Amino acid sequence: MVKKWLQGDGSECLRRERRVENVKKIGIGADGAATQLKSTLIEYLKEAGYEVEDYGSEADGVDYPDVAVEVAEAVAGGEHDRAILCCGTGLGMSITANKVPGVRAAQCHDVYSAQRARKSNNAQVLTMGGRVIGPELAKTVVGAWLESEFAGGGSASKVAKMEEIDRRYNAVPR
Repeated sequence: MVKKWLQGDGSECLRRERRVENVKKIGIGADGAATQLKSTLIEYLKEAGYEVEDYGSEADGVDYPDVAVEVAEAVAGGEHDRAILCCGTGLGMSITANKVPGVRAAQCHDVYSAQRARKSNNAQVLTMGGRVIGPELAKTVVGAWLESEFAGGGSASKVAKMEEIDRRYNAVPR
């Protein structure tokens, strides 16, 4: 699929959307505040050649913590390399997903943050707000996030520290 858009100077820019080979299956879930965004992203991902597993309900009554924990557990368990969670703002999904040991979720509504979430923080889960971001920008952000890989380098020791904190606090009986 080829995506065309206008740059700031009015010139056209073309980019081929492509499936990232090392990402097998993407989990995606939403609450009632973001079902339209979820549907848009599922269509976008399938057109780009990804296998998608849909979590959550189209019903307004589903609570974002229930969807977030189910998807985050699937990521932590290795069922998905990456996942996308959508609610009204993306905040509740991010906070909840980050409670699951081994999961790093980042709320992103711009390309740079999405790239850094992967390259610097090795985030496996992207969260977005259906009331915050439009469908075309959301697709662009998702594409940038999927095309980005953890860069290691100076960030590797920081991610290792995050993982150690995760282990330390999740080993404490509550």
